[in-house]
Amino acid sequence: MKKKLLDVLCMSEKRKQVMILLSDGAKEMEYLLRSIDTTRQALLPQVKILEQHHLVRHYEDTYELTQIGKLIVDEMRPLLETIEVLDTDVAYWGELNLDFIPAHMLKRVGDLGECRIKIPHITEVFEINREFHEASKVSRYHYTVTTLFHSNFPSLVFELINNNVEMYFIISGDLFEKLKKQKYEDLSKLLQSDLVHFFVYPDEMKFQCISYNDSYIILNLLKNNDEPETKSMLCKGKNAIQWGKDFFEHYMKISTPIDEL
Repeated sequence: MKKKLLDVLCMSEKRKQVMILLSDGAKEMEYLLRSIDTTRQALLPQVKILEQHHLVRHYEDTYELTQIGKLIVDEMRPLLETIEVLDTDVAYWGELNLDFIPAHMLKRVGDLGECRIKIPHITEVFEINREFHEASKVSRYHYTVTTLFHSNFPSLVFELINNNVEMYFIISGDLFEKLKKQKYEDLSKLLQSDLVHFFVYPDEMKFQCISYNDSYIILNLLKNNDEPETKSMLCKGKNAIQWGKDFFEHYMKISTPIDEL
């Protein structure tokens, strides 16, 4: 008796892995065995189930997806990628306010890919993530959308200027007013650099800070009760960086450049 397709995919990790591995083309059995780190004896029965349900076919010792298999994997992959990101720490994700993320980008949260939850030492709670900053120093660019700046942000930005890093900052209206009052001289100097570009976002920004550079995207968000979350999430990979670019462009659409104070 054949299983329901959902059971075929969800009730065996090996079957699911085979489907994903075949999503970019036919593979020999030896490749599948190495990638899944299993034996032929353990894998063949699972592949046979996929064949019986017209998801996979083979010739000699090479396996590939059927058209039905391709259709299912195209729908399955985004879900698995999303689950992988949330599984980084589902309790952390569950406590966050995610309402600020545009619906079309929330559906692509799986693009964040390989992420690490960074828990700062008590003495570093109010400091910038050093790993991210060091990566920015050797990047071509640095983009930030933020409602806050660390107390030493001018010196950090000057470090990036000295390394010829081009920077774009979209800041909240409240932060802009605060900077004008407290960091007027520093902000004026930063605006004189051709490498630094500031913009003001006119609407509410219900998160702390999201930045990306050549290597990483880092997210500092708010909890569901709008309290600051001290943990941050550091993600890397081409898709994660593209997610950051799209997020920045979304906020840039209605932001106003700051040319002078």
